[in-house]
Amino acid sequence: MSPDDPRLQPFSLTPIGILRTPFPDRVSTPRQPHASEGAEGRIELAAGLGLEHAVSDLEGWEYLWVLFCFHLNKGWRPKVLPPRSAGKRRGVLATRSPHRPNPIGLSLVRLVSVEGLVIHVRDVDMIDESPVLDIKPYIPYAEARPGARTGWLESLAGEAEGAGEVPADPEPGFSVTWSPQAAAQAAYLQDEHGIDLVTPVTRTLRLGPQPHPYRRIRALPDGTLRLAHKDFRIGFRVERRDVTVLSIGTGYRERDLALSDDLAVAVHRAFLARFPPGGEPPGC
Repeated sequence: MSPDDPRLQPFSLTPIGILRTPFPDRVSTPRQPHASEGAEGRIELAAGLGLEHAVSDLEGWEYLWVLFCFHLNKGWRPKVLPPRSAGKRRGVLATRSPHRPNPIGLSLVRLVSVEGLVIHVRDVDMIDESPVLDIKPYIPYAEARPGARTGWLESLAGEAEGAGEVPADPEPGFSVTWSPQAAAQAAYLQDEHGIDLVTPVTRTLRLGPQPHPYRRIRALPDGTLRLAHKDFRIGFRVERRDVTVLSIGTGYRERDLALSDDLAVAVHRAFLARFPPGGEPPGC
């Protein structure tokens, strides 16, 4: 079919509201709803569109499909590198990647309550302020297909589990523990500066610690690995399916640490004063 075919002419969609979630950017946003279990959010519907009547009878459903827009995406990619693709690029239409020909997302959320034009939900995995295009109820008998084939994920299941029954999760998660040093560093950042690294770092590493550009993981010359999470650098090692977080470091250069008056950099200066690289913190 030619791209000039009149049946393929563009058409527009008008969002009916926005999502409010705890995730301000791509880095902090979970990969799928099951990875964000319990994360609370809400759908704020637009006034003046008659949606007050459209939400009637919604409260009787337990789960909702939310169609939304990946509003921060620029362009798309025919092949992508999903986190669980064993390092192999896959056709984007065979993945759940956000880098799609049309930036439309689909997520299953748990309904909590409906208050006028505000729908409270849980298990959100969307970036804050994502435009909502539509909402549909989840119907278990019509939409649940537990025995359906899972494409290239089936080969990962075979590699991970060997012959036998395919597990519910085609690639079992990794266990993540924090060394005493890393735990002390994370506790300091949480208690003194309100920065939670344990939750997002653990969530990321449970998906797999392999070097991966999308998740900003790289191998270091000493055999350890490093995860870049925002402006922090997390060192870790892997043995079989066990990940140990070793330490937290800064992503800023020495010049920035010395000269910048940015408040975020000031946090890193205080962190390094408390946990100097290669040494024990004062008072230990």
